[in-house]
Amino acid sequence: MKNFSRFALLALVASLTACSVLEGDKIDYKSAGKAPTLEVPPDLSQLSRENRYAVPGGAVSANSYQAGKADAPSIPTAVATLGDVRMERAGNTRWIVVNRPAEQLWEPVRDFWQENGFLLTTEQRNLGIMETDWAENRAKLPQDIIRGTLGKLIDSVYSTSELDRFRTRIERTPNGTEIYVSHRGMEEVYTNNATKDQTVWQPRASNPELETEFLRRLMVKLGVSQEQSKALTASAANVSTVSKVATVDGRPVVQIPEGFDRAWRRVGLALDRTGFTVEDRDRSAGTYFVRYVTPNPDKKEPGLFAKMLSFGKAAKDESPLKYRILVKSQGEASTVSVLNEAGVPDTTDNAQRIVKVIADDLK
Repeated sequence: MKNFSRFALLALVASLTACSVLEGDKIDYKSAGKAPTLEVPPDLSQLSRENRYAVPGGAVSANSYQAGKADAPSIPTAVATLGDVRMERAGNTRWIVVNRPAEQLWEPVRDFWQENGFLLTTEQRNLGIMETDWAENRAKLPQDIIRGTLGKLIDSVYSTSELDRFRTRIERTPNGTEIYVSHRGMEEVYTNNATKDQTVWQPRASNPELETEFLRRLMVKLGVSQEQSKALTASAANVSTVSKVATVDGRPVVQIPEGFDRAWRRVGLALDRTGFTVEDRDRSAGTYFVRYVTPNPDKKEPGLFAKMLSFGKAAKDESPLKYRILVKSQGEASTVSVLNEAGVPDTTDNAQRIVKVIADDLK
């Protein structure tokens, strides 16, 4: 009887809210920490770190938060400044630069995500990385008279069928501290559209607009007013560049028509968005140290973003493999290649898959 009442209530809500307008321009996240385990690739969640990556002395960054800088010319970017906070943009990539020590920014950024309704599943001060759990944007739910009247009593039967997760990366540079925010999304879809009796979660495209909005809100947290943050966020139209997969000396690579600074930032965000576990990074050497899970050939991945799920569920006896993603530039052109754990160029199928995933996100 109890189940019948619940489903009857759900049917009533669905019929009365079919024409409701979703308030997609608002953000009101609620953690999904108690939700059932999502069917997501293992490397979309952080693995325990090894001791060889531990840095003594407390809160410091990987390689001193990029104390060095590659000798490559930079491409001009759109810049907007207010006090010690500014937003920069190169193409579709935005980030915040703050003229404060990275150590002073960790706690405010941490508080920011919690104040916005998220739980943090990863906090690695030594790498300057924190990541939220999967959360639902409740502002997308129908704002109808029934939900407004019954409130929390009926809230449990509503769902947007979408979850979001955000990774924040804090890097120290000679010109200040850079803060990046990357988004990953999942959506619940029916395995059989005819019967509609079972659902699975699959990746959906990352949302640069969500990334920008949270960067704007973070600026407010750091002392910029609402009006000023909106003005700083406004910038020129997107500038697109064509990245392509090629073979150089028998190795799969991604070719980017951009200088080192811009290529480094874009590759870093691509790794964050596609769920790589970044263990370390060395900007002076143009190297990201990542972990990769070999896909299970017996697992068929449905959906438009099956390529992202090439980082699919591995066999139980299979351990993540370690690679280096090398960004090498000459003038206004950069090449991204895959090296194995020993730093030797890799030509395996895994290298081909990694290069393709990075190239697809850079498009």
